[in-house]
Amino acid sequence: MTDSPRDVNLRSALIVGAGQGIGLEFVKQFLSTNRADRLYATYRKPKSDLVEIADPRLRCLPMDITDETQIADAIAEIQTETSALHYVINCVGILHDSIMQPEKSLRQINAENLLRYFQINSVGGVLLAKQVQPLLKHRDRALFATISAKVGSIGDNHLGGWYGYRASKAALNMLMRTTAIEYKRTCPRAIVVTLHPGTTDTELSRPFQRNVPPEKLFSCDRTVKQLLTVLDGLQERDSGEFFSWDGSRLPW
Repeated sequence: MTDSPRDVNLRSALIVGAGQGIGLEFVKQFLSTNRADRLYATYRKPKSDLVEIADPRLRCLPMDITDETQIADAIAEIQTETSALHYVINCVGILHDSIMQPEKSLRQINAENLLRYFQINSVGGVLLAKQVQPLLKHRDRALFATISAKVGSIGDNHLGGWYGYRASKAALNMLMRTTAIEYKRTCPRAIVVTLHPGTTDTELSRPFQRNVPPEKLFSCDRTVKQLLTVLDGLQERDSGEFFSWDGSRLPW
């Protein structure tokens, strides 16, 4: 990145949670389609395919979204090079790991796992919105998009189960809706949305793909292309809304 460090005429983007899956694919497609002159991408694990990408437009930054100090440090690094971001896309989320599995009944709920769901899926997103706000106070169109999930829709919940994941994504939707209201005053050109990507072939969904029809299981490439189409079509009046991968609005 050899351009003037504070050149606001350059289009800059930030992809959070870009170490794998959908986030990594966003990085690849931003670079291949020249969507941004500068691309910042965060990772939590240093050993990831992200850091192997050699492109002068890309800068990789460590960030654990559950740690506000790390978020602030990453944003401060970005601010040394630009005063404006035109895309912020948060792809961080957790459904399961070696300790946590989505609950099938109330008997499986425990407080520690519930808090972790909320910390990663909900709180991290609004801390990011807080810290990145100064970089969205410009006169150009900007997008702040967060990957949510259709199972976070209260109105669409007909099956039950997955208490922590559902509730944390519903909380994320509310936090982003509230952020959108504040941003209309402080960052009036910023459009804030949550996105349902569809079932995508990633580590997050892999244990739960058995009953997914092949035509409804998307590759990361397809998912990101679909989501970028949705983002490209957004108007300022859409800020604060919840969209599916096909552009349809989802119920809260």
